[in-house]
Amino acid sequence: MAKRRPAILVLEDGRTFPGEAYGSVGETFGEAVFNTGMTGYQETLTDPSYHRQVVVQTAPHIGNTGVNGEDDESGRIWVAGYVVRDPARIGSNWRATGGLEDRLATEGVVGISGVDTRALTRHLRERGAMRVGISSVEKDPQSLLARVRQAPQMTGANLSDEVTTAEPYVVEAVGEHRFTVAALDLGIKRNVPRRLATRGVTTHVLPASSTIEQLLATGADAIFLSPGPGDPATADAPVALAREALRREVPLFGICFGSQILGRALGFGTYKLGYGHRGINQPVLDRATGKVEVTSHNHGFAVQVPGAGVGAVVPDQVIDTDFGGVQVSHVCLNDNVVEGLRAIDVPAFTVQYHPEAAAGPHDADYLFDRFAELIEGKTHSKGRSNA
Repeated sequence: MAKRRPAILVLEDGRTFPGEAYGSVGETFGEAVFNTGMTGYQETLTDPSYHRQVVVQTAPHIGNTGVNGEDDESGRIWVAGYVVRDPARIGSNWRATGGLEDRLATEGVVGISGVDTRALTRHLRERGAMRVGISSVEKDPQSLLARVRQAPQMTGANLSDEVTTAEPYVVEAVGEHRFTVAALDLGIKRNVPRRLATRGVTTHVLPASSTIEQLLATGADAIFLSPGPGDPATADAPVALAREALRREVPLFGICFGSQILGRALGFGTYKLGYGHRGINQPVLDRATGKVEVTSHNHGFAVQVPGAGVGAVVPDQVIDTDFGGVQVSHVCLNDNVVEGLRAIDVPAFTVQYHPEAAAGPHDADYLFDRFAELIEGKTHSKGRSNA
């Protein structure tokens, strides 16, 4: 096996990790974050929510099953860089159509292997997510560090327009059509409309710049606010759209970035987490059922409700807003971060995590049933009022 080209990873606080080039040779910058999932690296790489982030995989062996043409969550790899410990020399799976490193190189994704990812993850847990550079062309860590510190930060980043669809498209319902949903694409993953389709929902996916009139012109019975990258504090236009939908009492469901948008529309703030939640093993309490779900996460920001925050006990009382009462519906059991909101007086709810969860787990898949039930209840109510 040919010797790999040397590479270095430099964090903005100066911590440096040596390694070897993996994927494309070159240089890249972004926000260093870690993902604790042991499976689903292809879904992670193609998730638009990782735009401008350098992902550190805590699982030591990556690439074992190669890549295929079916598991992508979008049309390209979105991560700014990729960090692994032990890349597989051979990908072996009956569904594989190629190798992971070849895919990274083809799409120009600069990565690094042979890194002590345990030490790197512990550093990020203690110091927080931060800017990082990876280079397989620069040998001087101090020179790379200077460029790292010039790179843009994630706080204040407005990225939805960089990942959204250029043109509207439709994902048809599977079997009998029941409802139509207009999805505002802030960085949507393919599995969202697929999960809705199995419930008889036809989904119209529209660009992030769309107006509420354009969404409702699809004949939508409800609006979906998608996941996506960036700082939710910058997304004023989607927040205004969500507030108008709430005013009109159009059923609303928001996931991840969409949850933060809907949270802002309800009058709450958002804040940046120290190192975020990213992985497929996060425990969340559903307060409605008392059940604990193992869930998929990818978020660096969270909704701030009165009396709540990292480590604080989340209040369970009804919070008064411009649109009536709201309750915290889901809570992360690792750190008490708000993971979901439920409006009482208007048809709207959110979850901060990913019930579409490709490549799993599927504990939270029932939330798409809740969305369908919310639409059905509103549709029946409208029918009775028009009778």
